[in-house]
Amino acid sequence: MGGAKNCPETPRQKMIGMMYLVLTAMLALNVSTDILNGFTLVDNSLHSSIAATDTRNAKLYQDFQAANADNPEKTQEWFDKAKEVQHRADSLYNYIQDFKEHIALLADGKKRVEELRAQGLDPTMHIEGNSNLDVTGQYAIVQGNGLILKEIVAYYRDYAAGLAESDAELRNAIQQALATERGYNAHEKDSCDWEVAVFDGMPVGASITILTKMQNDVRTTEGQLIQYLMDRTDAGDLRVNKLNAYVIPNSNYVIRGGKYSAQIILAAIDSTQRPEYYIEGQRINDHGLYEVAASGVGLKKYSGWIAYQNPSTGEMENLPFSSEYSVGEPAVTISNNDLNIMYRGYENKFSISVPGVSNDKVKVNVSGASVHQSGGVWVIKPGEGSKKVTISVNAELDGKMQPMGSKEYRVKALPDPQAYFSARDKEYTSGNIAPSTLTHSSGVVTASYGPEGLLDLPFKVTSFRAIINGMTTQSNGNKFTKDQLAQIGKLKKGGMVVLQDIRAVGPGGQEKRLAPLVLTLN
Repeated sequence: MGGAKNCPETPRQKMIGMMYLVLTAMLALNVSTDILNGFTLVDNSLHSSIAATDTRNAKLYQDFQAANADNPEKTQEWFDKAKEVQHRADSLYNYIQDFKEHIALLADGKKRVEELRAQGLDPTMHIEGNSNLDVTGQYAIVQGNGLILKEIVAYYRDYAAGLAESDAELRNAIQQALATERGYNAHEKDSCDWEVAVFDGMPVGASITILTKMQNDVRTTEGQLIQYLMDRTDAGDLRVNKLNAYVIPNSNYVIRGGKYSAQIILAAIDSTQRPEYYIEGQRINDHGLYEVAASGVGLKKYSGWIAYQNPSTGEMENLPFSSEYSVGEPAVTISNNDLNIMYRGYENKFSISVPGVSNDKVKVNVSGASVHQSGGVWVIKPGEGSKKVTISVNAELDGKMQPMGSKEYRVKALPDPQAYFSARDKEYTSGNIAPSTLTHSSGVVTASYGPEGLLDLPFKVTSFRAIINGMTTQSNGNKFTKDQLAQIGKLKKGGMVVLQDIRAVGPGGQEKRLAPLVLTLN
């Protein structure tokens, strides 16, 4: 794949890519099967590249974790996204590895695979039946596993490309490396589905190399995303080359009878030093917090200086500052109890009040939504076609209704929830699961925003499709059918149950189609 600006492609990776293209072309020309040895060489080189990438990625995660420990307020959001990238990349990488091992089982048999594992060797790197032209197509196309792989790769690709939304070069590189569009099949001499183009009529050795290249692309993409997220932690930083004094008020507008509060700070100074703060010649507290009662309506100005010790000369120096604030009559306060935006079809709860005015004398008008009071809060529900909602507030002052202010909110659709398999008071996303848990009588497919979600809304799963042993069956509810449970009971350790086309209904009756789940028996 083409390297993004933060993780350029190394000469070794370019060489591997060129060898892969050349060998693929030679295979298409039906050159001697000895050329499969070339694929083995490429596969080994790819494994070396993956090992080197894993080392680089581990160092990136280590550096990211250290930075987050030092300054979690700055990096926590991006570090959490990095951990999610790691989880998704590991899941896809391991699924491809499992895909390769199933091909090895079909090519060499269970006995040889188990012997290689007992020796601590990777069975996919020591396949004797590399020239077999049938088993890859059998597993990938006939049994339907190639289509599952395509969907999982596409889901990871779309997630990764979406995460890199501000870097067009990286986003394009990800989309190219993990492309799953229709391809060309030499046997059919026509365009065909991705899984057919990749696996139909392919020797085992070539298919294993293709899958290893996918794993290499996953790890490379993972490293690029982690570097991108690390860079984002500094995207909003300001670089300074001199000392300045700053006044940071909580607000420049104060209601009469309230309190004006401002933080006076010295930027770009040694944090071990304790500067002194002066307002109108009078020293204030050592934290630089300036507070004064707000009396009289109008513009208020003040000035002062910060005295600090110059680290170079050891002498005390002063940095002047000035600021101002306004004192006005009472105004409306509007706050969204749930979010900074409104969600379409959802009852958004607002606390709306006017200081000094009782709630029964406050009137709220809303455009683009319905509104009513409930339990002391205002419930605002935007209409289906609304893109913006304006809240206007009037209050009765001295017997007259007077406008106190308004605020406009953007309206968005509720985000898609995540699908889970819930059993025995535990929720599972894609990953390992005990057979008894998967078939437990309490097991259901659920949908929610998870324990860390901003919203706690009821969603009901209405249907899903289950792929078990290559067979796809439909469940018109949130539980496995009897036939599906019977198929699951036949699975052995390492068997997979893929739930896809999961559909759930949330508030307002809108149906959501959720991302697939891949559950592996342990």
